[in-house]
Amino acid sequence: MDLFSMEFLSALLAIVVIDLVLAGDNAIVIGLAARNLPKEMQKKVIIWGTVGAIGIRAVATLAVVWLLQIPGLLLIGGVLLVWVAYKLLVEEKGHDVSAGENFWAAIRTIIIADALMGLDNVLAVAGAAHGSFLLVILGLLISIPIVVWGSTIILKWIERFPVIITIGAAILAWTASKMIVKEPFIHDFFINPVIKYGFEFIIVAAVLFFGLRKKGKQPKSIEAN
Repeated sequence: MDLFSMEFLSALLAIVVIDLVLAGDNAIVIGLAARNLPKEMQKKVIIWGTVGAIGIRAVATLAVVWLLQIPGLLLIGGVLLVWVAYKLLVEEKGHDVSAGENFWAAIRTIIIADALMGLDNVLAVAGAAHGSFLLVILGLLISIPIVVWGSTIILKWIERFPVIITIGAAILAWTASKMIVKEPFIHDFFINPVIKYGFEFIIVAAVLFFGLRKKGKQPKSIEAN
């Protein structure tokens, strides 16, 4: 993939949107874990907790990029990412995170919680990077200010413009479809551009249709109970 080509820039844009939609939610973990600490200590916990979380996420993402080169794992990763895109539309994410009682306890909570909550982000970024370690690093560098400073802004944007979630789910589904069509086992089936792009369109359309349909039914079922 050529540097700053349309393919490179579109992949980087996909990673940025993925980080905006997924990493912003994980950023709330930081505030919750540090909420019981003195104000002067909270900033240090946020910085060092984020450094630790980003470090683990960087190693995990680079590992996944390498693993996706193993035959069969692109297909598995693509299917899993379709499920992540669907869940993004239909699930309300909670933030039941215990606050740390001291500096190191808060940092430990941030790192563990982010590692557990960030699995979807790792898979999505690795898939969108198309094997480019440079894209992974750039994506992580972009996600750092999002995680540290952007959580409140992102959540306000999402509350005000719910379509952001729909756009994010569509990009995740599109990334998943591109992973599937690149799987060596079934790559020959998608040589025809009509079949290839038609399949990608069907995956995105199906995720949005069933996800929005499920989400539209949720308030009715709640009221019934």
